[in-house]
Amino acid sequence: MTSFAVFPLIVVLSSAMAGEASVGRIEVPSMLIQLVEQVDVPAQAAGILTDVEVQEGCMVDEGTLLARIMDVEARHAETQAKTQLEIARLNAENDVNVRYARKSAEVAKAELQRALNSNKKYAGSVSASEIDRLKLATERAVLEIEQAERDFLIVKHMQRIKETEYQLACYRVRQREIVAPLAGMVAQVNRFRGEWVEPKDPVLRILRIDRLRVEGFLNVKDVRRDLQGCPVTLTVDLPGRPGAEFPGKIVFLSPEIDPINAQIRVWAEVENVGLRLRPGMRAKMTVETAPAESDEKPLVPQR
Repeated sequence: MTSFAVFPLIVVLSSAMAGEASVGRIEVPSMLIQLVEQVDVPAQAAGILTDVEVQEGCMVDEGTLLARIMDVEARHAETQAKTQLEIARLNAENDVNVRYARKSAEVAKAELQRALNSNKKYAGSVSASEIDRLKLATERAVLEIEQAERDFLIVKHMQRIKETEYQLACYRVRQREIVAPLAGMVAQVNRFRGEWVEPKDPVLRILRIDRLRVEGFLNVKDVRRDLQGCPVTLTVDLPGRPGAEFPGKIVFLSPEIDPINAQIRVWAEVENVGLRLRPGMRAKMTVETAPAESDEKPLVPQR
């Protein structure tokens, strides 16, 4: 049953490829112009909108500030975190305790050695209790080096903690800045100055219109393996300018064939020169193809 269902499809593809002429163009009479990208820009923090910098119809670049949520508390927290980070950096650069501990250990070792040398020359010149005290002082000085180095390492780690806290405080300030995630046109403003917003509330809607997608259907007899990436020309009748042309290229060919009409869905992306195209328009597309190769393999492997 499965072999019988697949066989006609293979025959259609193989026949189409065998009879394909080395033509340079494929005409698709009806294509629908659609958006490539659109986004509802959400709030990332709760608060009152203090500014809405754009209005509907404005063109914005990626990263443009669109609106701002009240950020007084967040900015105070950022300033505090920055000050604490500066203190932590100063402490991390201060190795006085380590250097002092090392110098103290050198002095203690020198005193002990002098006492031992004195006893070698003059037996009993330094009492045993004094030798014990000098040995203890030397050991303590060595341990103080370890403690100072450990404290200094802890200070270094504290600096990293303060750096992370400062970065988090900066992020919380940025959360209150609503910026454009892509370049395009502001199509809708949903929230206005003075309104309260919650995280995920859509504040604005942006459409990318400098580059658009056109979608249509190709007859299976026109489908070739090398169509992906082929240049296309979109022809649209605009008010006052019939037959306006726009360049683009094919970006997607569906792997599925409609069994009813033997067509394949195809997408192309075109440059919206002068922003004259609008989503929802109908157009004609011409695909510029290279000469077909005589040894080209079928799109579906035969069984």
